[in-house]
Amino acid sequence: MELNEQLWRKAAKSHEEGDACIELASIEHVIAVRDSKDPNGPRLTMCRSDFRQLAETLKNI
Repeated sequence: MELNEQLWRKAAKSHEEGDACIELASIEHVIAVRDSKDPNGPRLTMCRSDFRQLAETLKNI
């Protein structure tokens, strides 16, 4: 799976001066996550249901 060619989206609450921004890409049956400050760095991929569960958990912290 080639992640460099995917359409990456920044988190809605990120801004140019932010130091904790992530980007997401939707690729077939998975969601990919990367650090917006290091777009060529490591990426995390997970199935959509796991990502949904992670997002809900983070919202409740």
